[in-house]
Amino acid sequence: MGEGVWIMKISPFKALTHSTFRNIWFAMFVSRIGTEMQNVAINWHIYTLTKSPFALGLIGLFRIAPIILFSLLGGIVADHVNRKKLLLVTQFLSLLFAGILTIVTFQKINNITFLYILIALNASITAFDNPARQSMFPHLVPKEDFMNAVSLNSISYQASLIFGPAVGGFVIAYFGVGSNYLCNAVSFIGVIFALLSLSIPHIPSSENTLSLDGLKKGIRFVKHTPLLWSTMFLDFFATLFGSAMILMPIFATEILHVGPKGLGFLYAAPSIGAIVTGLIFSSLGKTRGQGKTLFIGIVLYAFATIIFGLSTFFFLSLLALFFVGAGDMISSIIRNTLRQMITPDKLRGRMISINMIFYMGGPQLGELESGLLASFIGAPLTVAIGGIGTILAAVFMMKIVPSLRKYDNHENTIINTE
Repeated sequence: MGEGVWIMKISPFKALTHSTFRNIWFAMFVSRIGTEMQNVAINWHIYTLTKSPFALGLIGLFRIAPIILFSLLGGIVADHVNRKKLLLVTQFLSLLFAGILTIVTFQKINNITFLYILIALNASITAFDNPARQSMFPHLVPKEDFMNAVSLNSISYQASLIFGPAVGGFVIAYFGVGSNYLCNAVSFIGVIFALLSLSIPHIPSSENTLSLDGLKKGIRFVKHTPLLWSTMFLDFFATLFGSAMILMPIFATEILHVGPKGLGFLYAAPSIGAIVTGLIFSSLGKTRGQGKTLFIGIVLYAFATIIFGLSTFFFLSLLALFFVGAGDMISSIIRNTLRQMITPDKLRGRMISINMIFYMGGPQLGELESGLLASFIGAPLTVAIGGIGTILAAVFMMKIVPSLRKYDNHENTIINTE
């Protein structure tokens, strides 16, 4: 890993030896697959009803708008209430809405407006669920195993991106979209039981978290912690400039000439690279030189993006996308571990909710930017320029935030929360 990096080899699945983490990890992995099955189904459902690309585009709007609207509120709620109880509520509501989707679909009630409303309601739940869920994970494993747990969480997410659409497509073909919604509804049952088995004490905050002052304190903490806001901006710019996925059909049909079968491999390649890298990273116990490693991961992601944009050979494109996923996984694990470890538990929900705006807003704006720019200069040059922009953003951020470049270990970082 270079000078200044110290590694201790451990089992890549060490965090799973802790039963509290293992139970919730397996349950949420199954639930993530169910969620991806539902995402595929809702896209297919709306397109078959409307035959309109614009109608598909509206799905993204109905998903991102509630998150931007409610994420900050979700963060202060996660810091104010018992997170386990909050997650039980969000998981039950997710089950309920998936169940409603199942019923209306089997009853052939094809109301597009109603489908959009359910999409928005699900996204609103995410705005409350995500801060509480991520804030809970540091309590499930010892501190020395937390990076391993972050790696395994990232692996399960990437694996769900492969298995979910694959299984979802099969279910749609043989049983219809309603069966996908039913599978997703059932998947939440395991998470609910896993949450019920957890024993995590709730320590009430002495401050009035559920207030405007509580929100301001969370924003102020992020603002005055360069390690936090700099990694959030890195996340935002990497997804803003490097969003090539929206242009993938163009590469499959017009540049690589591999058709829909090849398109599936192109979509899967980054996730495969991320999973392989995640398994390697999860076997690294304690590391040093994390700031430098973060920079290396972003540059690898960006450089591979450039190669993919300029490639006219299918296998070279697959290899480039493999390293896009690998670089993204490296930087993602370090960013997520850093943020969780340097943020006090009483502020963790608010920090995560602020971060949601960056890491979920970047891809949406990136898809818009990529689509508009590609219409003027073409997809290959758009993707290559995006990779270059990502490198420039990383270099700039590393230069103006020396603490990020020099970041070595969270235990040596003291954060003032006052």
